[in-house]
Amino acid sequence: MTGFILGKKLKMAQIFKEEKAIPVTLIGAGPCVVTQIKTKEKDGYEAVQIGFEKIKKEKKIKKTQKDKPFKFLREFKTDKIEEFKVGDVIDVSKFQIGEKVKVSGISKGKGFQGVVKRWGFSGRNKTHGVKHEERTPGSIGSAFPQRVIKGKKMPGRMGGERVTVKNLEIVDIDKERNLLVIKGAVPGRRGTLLEIQTIKQ
Repeated sequence: MTGFILGKKLKMAQIFKEEKAIPVTLIGAGPCVVTQIKTKEKDGYEAVQIGFEKIKKEKKIKKTQKDKPFKFLREFKTDKIEEFKVGDVIDVSKFQIGEKVKVSGISKGKGFQGVVKRWGFSGRNKTHGVKHEERTPGSIGSAFPQRVIKGKKMPGRMGGERVTVKNLEIVDIDKERNLLVIKGAVPGRRGTLLEIQTIKQ
């Protein structure tokens, strides 16, 4: 069965195995509720829509949300929609220790940054005659075609983009507290919404 769930990044920590420190991320995952099943006949594709974090206050529920009173709704494509039905609860028990997953989320926004931080440029030499130019990009093109070519690595907004990290291993699962302990780092800051999906081996 294809496993998928929504969760929130809690914090990073480390655990010790065989006298080695392993960096891990703690994710509060689920429980999620299946809100809709999408089929080829009706929607043109097969997917399962799940909701995460039920809205408790009735005042905050919009008219369009009355049948799906959740803060977050996301779809996961699957070819095994027959295994799901509306109202099913998805929690961390769907995953196993040692499974490989891919995690998607919005990365940390870092604002407007220069080329050294954004693209890893080395900058100019800090020698005699180089004044206030240690972190400048240098030449950005030839005389022709008298414009900056599209795609040129330049200063600009950094972060705040959807990022997917693949082949992360589940190190531990706490079913009572709905926790997934995943080896390595995942996108975003604390509280970032994450989409966790098992990878077919």
